[in-house]
Order: sequence, then structure tokens, then C-alpha cells
Amino acid sequence: GSTQDRNEQGMPLHSHPAWSPHLIQGWTPDFIPLVLQETIDNNFYDDLIPVSGENGIEWSKKLAQSEGIFTGISGGSSFAVAMQVAETAQPGTTILCMLPDTGERYLSSPLFDGIEEDMSPDEISLSNSTPGYQMSTT
Repeated sequence: GSTQDRNEQGMPLHSHPAWSPHLIQGWTPDFIPLVLQETIDNNFYDDLIPVSGENGIEWSKKLAQSEGIFTGISGGSSFAVAMQVAETAQPGTTILCMLPDTGERYLSSPLFDGIEEDMSPDEISLSNSTPGYQMSTT
């Protein structure tokens, strides 16, 4: 790949030539941070595993629906990679996947495409089944 042009302090001089827009907001700005470049140059990593924005959105939705974890696209992408690592990990291996974001800031992003703004009758019924913890449906 191409190297990132930097000034004397290690700051990027301009966008990296290989950068292109993608769905994973918060990941991979249009430059390679110096700390990442140093990590790559010194082989301070075990694997670099690519993940698509679509896969990140899929896992973000799965986490919300099945676990009640409301994370953004980058959180879903991190979890997608953790699941991929888990598939080949030795039994008893501990895998840490941090999801330090919330999905609230992505309400206008592709993460919520196709999700209705109003609750369905089933969702209203579920909300009403928890006295004291109901969401207003009016």
C-alpha cells in the first residue's frame, strides 16, 4: 500500500490516496494515524481483519434485537470481527470486544434504513407489558 505523507510532528499532510467513503462512521478517517502506522510498521498486531459496513450494520441490528445492546455501525463491525475470531479460537479463549458507542447518534444513518419511526402493535404490546417502564405511544 501507499504510505501516508506526514510533517515533522507525524501529522498527516493530506488525505491518504487509498481512502474512499464507507458506512463505518468513526472508523478509518481519510488518513492513517501515526499510532496505527507505527503499529503496522512494528508488527504490533496479530491479524488485520477487514469488515464491510454492511456486515457492521447487520451485527449492530442483531445486537439490538437479541441482546438489547444499542451500538453504532463501528460497534457492530467490531463485534462482527470478534465473532469471526471466535469461530477459530481455541476452546477457553477469552475474547474482549469493546462497544464504546451508542446507536443514538446514528438515527439518521443507513443503520436505521427501513426501521419505522412509530411502534408497531406488537411493539406497543411489549412496551405495555412492563408496568413502570413504558414508552409513551401517543
